[in-house]
Amino acid sequence: MTFTLTHIDHIQLAAPPNSESEARHFFGTVLGLTEVKKPESLKKRGGVWFEFGSYQLHIGVKPTFSPAKKAQPGFHVKNLPAFKDHLTSFGISFIEDKNITGVERIYVTDPFGNRMEFLEKVNLPFSN
Repeated sequence: MTFTLTHIDHIQLAAPPNSESEARHFFGTVLGLTEVKKPESLKKRGGVWFEFGSYQLHIGVKPTFSPAKKAQPGFHVKNLPAFKDHLTSFGISFIEDKNITGVERIYVTDPFGNRMEFLEKVNLPFSN
């Protein structure tokens, strides 16, 4: 092969028109992501961009919006129990899923109905 994929640059989730304020609250205030400026040439499209670590999350406006109910980004979380408490303090519900051994995970729906997964790998005691 003459090329190599090196990493994910960004994830994009769709949202309905005029939803930037809700996106800023949920992704910025609740999840603690940092908003970054969109390139001037893309501002007219609407939406808002955030970053965390070396990744970006783009919320793109789609006039004929339909939420992603099954497909989702998955985010690693340090201290998932504390994250669940944090979500609860904002009145945000989640669904717990323990179907993968050694992984605790929850599903959260963003304000627009898109599903997101948050997970933490847990240490398992050794077994014989």
